[in-house]
Amino acid sequence: MVDWNGLDENVLKIGLPKGSLQEATLRLLAKAGFHFSVSERSYFPSIDDPDIQAILIRAQEIAKYVEDGVFDVGLTGKDWILENRADVIEVGELTYAKLTMRPVKWVLAVPNDSPIKSVEDLQGKRVATEIVNLTNDFLQQRGIHADVEFSWGATEVKAPTLVDAIVEVTETGSSLRANNLRIVEVLLESRTMLIANKESWCNESKRERIENLNMLLQGAILAEGKVGLKMNVKKAELESLMQQLPAMKHPTISPLHGGDWVAVETIVEESTVRKIIPKLKRAGAQDIIEYPLNKVIY
Repeated sequence: MVDWNGLDENVLKIGLPKGSLQEATLRLLAKAGFHFSVSERSYFPSIDDPDIQAILIRAQEIAKYVEDGVFDVGLTGKDWILENRADVIEVGELTYAKLTMRPVKWVLAVPNDSPIKSVEDLQGKRVATEIVNLTNDFLQQRGIHADVEFSWGATEVKAPTLVDAIVEVTETGSSLRANNLRIVEVLLESRTMLIANKESWCNESKRERIENLNMLLQGAILAEGKVGLKMNVKKAELESLMQQLPAMKHPTISPLHGGDWVAVETIVEESTVRKIIPKLKRAGAQDIIEYPLNKVIY
């Protein structure tokens, strides 16, 4: 077990989300070059960098601990920053979630047969949610008075037996549908954020490392769904091939020994590869190589 309080002041202390977002976060960090190893029942993942130490903790708590300086930096949702009224530096927005690379949504939902059709119908009703502050803010902005109570979990099963409506997070909507719930309104969208403690941000050494972490994480996200392609083609067939070849900017073209051939390299969306490789082959490309990407840094 790590003596968290006894760490050298130069060690960058990172709060990582435990639970539903844990696997996606560790996978993204690995693509960015930070390989954390998590042993069973341990909240202290190890990494081959003596200047970094991490704790796995619920995403709901990370923003407050970053604000208080327990962590120098953390990964948590924009929703939990707002819910905790946390005063932190928002270093970068990272669009990834448990299952997809899309933001999650907090929605007002009710049973399919509920008479509640709009937010106004919540007047005097009972609502269960984990984001009590944000839900109250939302209702107050609409002039609605409802009893909003904190939900400790299994929120979807509470309506209509225990409450009239719920405010719950959803990524694909499958859990809501499985519990016979329909969405009345979306309260907010939330993305994962890289956040920093204000004092740590003012520390020149730590700030540089936090900015480096953000750069590499952004590069890992940009690489999601993309692959690299390399191929050789005769100079005489290059223009024909270029018409079939999408690129992020412009393909890299390098002459090959002998003068009649060139090498072409580019980055494309992985979803398009199965369609364009046959076209490239027919346009004269040879020795086509597809390779995965970890990071794309603009």
